[in-house]
Amino acid sequence: MVAIHSSALGPAVGGCRLKPYAGLTEAVDDVLRLSAAMTAKCAVAGLAFGGGKSVIALEPGRALSPAERRDVLLDHADLVAEFGGGYLAGPDVGTGPADMLVLREVSAFAFCTPESAGGTGSSSGPTAAGVLAALRGALGSPDVTGRRVVISGYGSVGAHLAASLRQAGADVVVSDIDPAKRADAERGGLGWVEPEKALTLTADVVIPAAVGGVLSPETVARLDTPLVVGPANNQLTEDAVADDLAARGVLWVPDYVASAGGILYTLSREAEGLDHEAALARVETIEKTVTDLLEAAKANATTPLREAAALAERRLTSGAAPRTP
Repeated sequence: MVAIHSSALGPAVGGCRLKPYAGLTEAVDDVLRLSAAMTAKCAVAGLAFGGGKSVIALEPGRALSPAERRDVLLDHADLVAEFGGGYLAGPDVGTGPADMLVLREVSAFAFCTPESAGGTGSSSGPTAAGVLAALRGALGSPDVTGRRVVISGYGSVGAHLAASLRQAGADVVVSDIDPAKRADAERGGLGWVEPEKALTLTADVVIPAAVGGVLSPETVARLDTPLVVGPANNQLTEDAVADDLAARGVLWVPDYVASAGGILYTLSREAEGLDHEAALARVETIEKTVTDLLEAAKANATTPLREAAALAERRLTSGAAPRTP
């Protein structure tokens, strides 16, 4: 399935997610929610693109053989092609650059193909760079020396973040649902905590870097950190949780702001033709975006989420041109 939430600023762009779902309703809810988040992400980032998403829903417990996976991706490429460029796909949970190359066999409208094929490859590095920029904006400083940072999710983006923050002098603790990753984390000098305890550790910063829906009224009540900023999509179970966070004195940077590095980099390179350094400079603008949002929230006695939503709405209704560094 493909969901296009908005094309007010340009063609809809969003990742292709391949994962098991309990049922069709859950998959539809996911693709709709994720496409709306992509609209906000692109608008706040100043991109001339709208929000979309695609989902390939598997039955629980179903494992695809390599041949079946290829056939499913080719079928999905047919669907993407039907939009004639109105929707542009990229990697997401369950897919990667190699899968985008399969989509390209049918449809030209896929980003992040392998570098060996002329694409930009995985967006994990730029996504992590964007989170670090957001973190600098939230802290008001690039100095993380001695700060305790807990990263919930030790996948590709989480691993990038952990390595960068440890190198910068932070005390980094990670968690993941895959216990096999513990040895690798500890070899890298990282602490380890079980996933169910990650959000409750005393920390200077908590970084959700895995699945969404992790911040609910119940989990917020158990947080012991002044700052939450991370790349996981749809972290709040509902928007009202942003008010719960503020009431507890926890600063939360909206996920679609903090996670925009990957899409900023990819579109700057593949759609606008910028070189690597210029695209990374675009990613670094996330720091100022966060600073501006926090200043606006303080001045207006609101939350960063409300200010981000207001900024997105202004750009969507005015058709604002993309920013440049």
